[in-house]
Amino acid sequence: MSEKNELLVNEHAEDVSGFDDVEHKSYKLYNFRRPDKFSKDNLRALRDIHRDFSKAISLMLSGYLRMRVEIEIVSVDQLTYEEFVCSMPTPISVGVFEFEPLAGQILLGVSFDVLSSIVNRMLGGNGTIDPSVRELTDIEKALSKKIYGIIIQSLETAWNTVIPVTGKFIGLDDNYQSIQVASAGEIVALLTFEVQISGKHFGLFSICFPYPVLEAVLPHLSTQHIFQTKGLVASNDERLRMITKLDSSNVDLRVQFGSCNITLDDFLQLTEGDIIKLDNKVEDDLIIKVNGEKKFFARPGTIKDKICVKITDVYDEMREILRNYF
Repeated sequence: MSEKNELLVNEHAEDVSGFDDVEHKSYKLYNFRRPDKFSKDNLRALRDIHRDFSKAISLMLSGYLRMRVEIEIVSVDQLTYEEFVCSMPTPISVGVFEFEPLAGQILLGVSFDVLSSIVNRMLGGNGTIDPSVRELTDIEKALSKKIYGIIIQSLETAWNTVIPVTGKFIGLDDNYQSIQVASAGEIVALLTFEVQISGKHFGLFSICFPYPVLEAVLPHLSTQHIFQTKGLVASNDERLRMITKLDSSNVDLRVQFGSCNITLDDFLQLTEGDIIKLDNKVEDDLIIKVNGEKKFFARPGTIKDKICVKITDVYDEMREILRNYF
């Protein structure tokens, strides 16, 4: 090799070496097929939000169904919508809902094992799982919507640490194949929960947040932000302003003395002076409803020849359920 050619080779080698050094310092690997749109802090924040949600919904469903229900978040992942749909079993009950004012729709999937056990309990059974995997009947779907409503309500409360949202149930489906809330390549955040019913029945449910739904609140999806907002307490001036605004509001206040079942024919034949036997005992507390919601227990009485009630305690659903057994 001539001195001239050798010099050119050496210079070329130095140029390549220098280019490699620059490349290692300046570039970052990026997967265009599956980009990471959620940071690790975003995913940790989602886990924190839904860890509180899983505790709250466990207590709520245990009281509603009167059997032990334990729900625990097991994973938070990001993947494409196509990968998510392909990984889900069939059939599966899928609830579609929105979090106003966030844009887009969210998917809540509950495995057949979990839902069949809950529906069995709602129909008066002991919460056993239906061994035949099938689509839900119309009656089962109607009962399932009540459960989805409870779950969405609990999700609203959990998300208030990030942004005030209002859940709006859209519909129910039997599989993900017929639902298209995002494009196939769109990134979604998938949260998976394990459900234990009475310690012997197990199943899963999942929540799928497409990236466009959470894009506007990503700056607030951090563990530091959630930690700081959890402890916020209104000042005395803020409380006084809220009370002043609420002071002129009208609320519907009603006292529920009891209930009973009678036929329509008996109801139509009621006349003045007839006596209706209620299912309450004389010593039972009455229930006060505020705008249709049960809020307080009370005892009846009179003040200056006027009928009144005295509030004795804040309403507790479990206490009302238990008193029917004694």
